[in-house]
Amino acid sequence: MPKVRPSLKGRFLLDGGKLHGSSFHRTVVLVCEHDAAGAFGLVLNHPSDAKLADAFDQDLPEAIRSETLSRGGPVQPSALSYLHSDTLMTDGNVLPDLSVGHDLGELLGLGGPGSSTRKLRVFAGYAGWSSGQLDDEMRRGAWLTHPATSELVFRVPPEALWHHLLRLRDRWPERLLAEAPDDLSWN
Repeated sequence: MPKVRPSLKGRFLLDGGKLHGSSFHRTVVLVCEHDAAGAFGLVLNHPSDAKLADAFDQDLPEAIRSETLSRGGPVQPSALSYLHSDTLMTDGNVLPDLSVGHDLGELLGLGGPGSSTRKLRVFAGYAGWSSGQLDDEMRRGAWLTHPATSELVFRVPPEALWHHLLRLRDRWPERLLAEAPDDLSWN
């Protein structure tokens, strides 16, 4: 019987150099759900040039109109997800101070008057794994993991996140990977 892995919910998955040529090359995925049925995550380091206002026909609250719409993953590119946090939040569904949502009405509510410490990131598409698929990828060493924090989700620029997280790791091959060119033939 295969060993049951603990849930990766609330952890970052990092391409450890084995996903070249895939849509996950040099990505950072925040695992938002992971159980026996499968896993759901959002790619954090693929921002787009689109703003939230560009993606919706309806009138959006001014506070969220200019939010960047990131590419959350290759699955259902029209599916909406968002991460939100607030210093007052203590019961998030991903981390104690971080929640994922999918409801447009709730997103619009986040754009209304409220806390000045609200943080928001919006995504089109997601990363998904069927039952046992992510566990199999972990056994094959396809991903590195790193503890997630809302601070890392919202404070580190998306284009720098993969490099930043690899530099935080204790193993020198991973820190070296962070400095390597995208194509090793450029060396």
